[in-house]
Amino acid sequence: MTDTEVRFPYQDASLDIEQRVDDLLGRMEIADKVGMLFHTMAAYADPEEGNPTFGIPSIASMMRKRRMNHFNLLGAAPNGREFAAWHNALQRMAQDTPLGIPVTLSTDPRHSFSDNPLTSLMAGPFSQWPETLGFAAIGSPERLERFADIARQEYLAVGLRVALHPQIDLATEPRWSRISGTFGEDADLTSRLVVGYIRGFQGAELGAESVATMVKHFPGGGPQLDGEDPHFAWGKEQVYPGDARDYHLRPFIAAIGAGATQMMPYYGQPVGTDWEEVGFGFNKDVLTDLLRDELGFEGIVCTDWGLLTDVVVFGADMPARAWGVEQLTRPQRMVKALDAGIDQFGGELCTDELLGLVARGEVAEARLDVSVRRLLREKFRLGLFENPFVDEEAAEAIVGRADFVTEGLDTQSDSLTLLTNTAVDGGSAILPLTRGVKVYAEGVAGDALAAYATVVGTPEEADVAILRIKAPFEDRDRGGFSDLFHSGSLEFPAEEHARLTAIAAAVPTVIDIYLDRPAVLGGLEETARAVLADYGASDEAVLRVLFGDRGPQGLLPFDLPRSDAAVAASRTDVAFDTENPTFRFGHGLRY
Repeated sequence: MTDTEVRFPYQDASLDIEQRVDDLLGRMEIADKVGMLFHTMAAYADPEEGNPTFGIPSIASMMRKRRMNHFNLLGAAPNGREFAAWHNALQRMAQDTPLGIPVTLSTDPRHSFSDNPLTSLMAGPFSQWPETLGFAAIGSPERLERFADIARQEYLAVGLRVALHPQIDLATEPRWSRISGTFGEDADLTSRLVVGYIRGFQGAELGAESVATMVKHFPGGGPQLDGEDPHFAWGKEQVYPGDARDYHLRPFIAAIGAGATQMMPYYGQPVGTDWEEVGFGFNKDVLTDLLRDELGFEGIVCTDWGLLTDVVVFGADMPARAWGVEQLTRPQRMVKALDAGIDQFGGELCTDELLGLVARGEVAEARLDVSVRRLLREKFRLGLFENPFVDEEAAEAIVGRADFVTEGLDTQSDSLTLLTNTAVDGGSAILPLTRGVKVYAEGVAGDALAAYATVVGTPEEADVAILRIKAPFEDRDRGGFSDLFHSGSLEFPAEEHARLTAIAAAVPTVIDIYLDRPAVLGGLEETARAVLADYGASDEAVLRVLFGDRGPQGLLPFDLPRSDAAVAASRTDVAFDTENPTFRFGHGLRY
């Protein structure tokens, strides 16, 4: 509990939330209100130190000088106790500010295997699960709700109160680099799953034991032209050649119905529709007319990160994702986004610009109040004013708890999708393998494999080969963060395809392929004796299935196209539109 005595009505938990919001709003200076509208990254580090990699000043300076109190956390402590202690130190700093407004910490997904600082983080001290595609492969809203409830407990233990997820874009463009964070291609499946996800994180309604969900990326970021990503100027266009906008909206309608309290629009610039051709964070047609007025969303709208300011990251220029409004100055972009209906600027620090706009009368204080009310209401509903601190001892026990880790491992195994499992000359199928066989392996840790088989050094010595590989992508070497986004061709390079085929010709071969987006197998499904798909799984999770300790339970969450040409000929916004796919959505064998 906070040690602050109740001196003002907003500190009185017995009062109605709206009364408390009214009272606190009336005590806030313009600078306090402006600071609330900024939600940027902060590094797990000494609060008095900045992060030069991302050009982020210290949290202490952002809190004191810019009066900010919403931060997207990068990195993690090595354990729950240290994580909780760091969080508590932040909240003590917040209590020392004039109004004592508590900090809200948010996070990108951090329970699986991806590590891209712009989209997701490795699990670190938390329990580890498959990517969301793995939950789509399992297909159970109840199983997903169980995961979300465990993630909620681990987040809550260390003070993470806003999940910058789920990502419910639909994977209708197989080349898109962000498919790994989605629930796949099917709108109905995604709509069912998102309800369980939100319920697990938030509960029946948002409260002191909840983690709020920021659903993204409205109105659906899947239909990117040529599968490129609008983090970058070459991928800014979002297109609907099949006129399937409503298909992409369906999961968001389900999320609003499930009680989602925050929403993030994507960077994309719609082209060829009746919407204004500006990025969704600036788009009044989409954020006010559609999201607010037509769909009835009353919660917080936070832009994706970096719509206003050009920066340099990892030594490469990263221009503001101000697609369609590149010609506007930073203050003009800010005015347009506020007019469109946003409540917070994600990944931005330029509080001085907004203060200037208010001073010049270009943004009314009453407009700030509309957004600040939503943001304060959320802090009150989350119980942050009554309980800004977390229990450090409890955090040590909860984060990475043994039964959570076991459930995560079991879910990794269950999500595996068996695409082929062939027999030769009337014999039995190759899977499951017999323990003790001689195995040549690639992509598998030798100590993990040694518990199941005899490890040998060449295919010629082996009874079977196990190859753990990743879905192909193009190495474009554009520098900066773009190298972390797997884009371009879905086909294996000819040399690699020939190498894999040669191994399969030399010894019966099992291929496990990590699908962070669909892959063109190009005949590997015929030359290999078995092909298994995973969506983020440890060696142990895969080996348990390969050797029959656990059976594969997954079904493909998207089609696997037959060629790049088939993808190029398909309509970007239309599901299941590539001609004659190698495997269809819902395919998956059992033992």
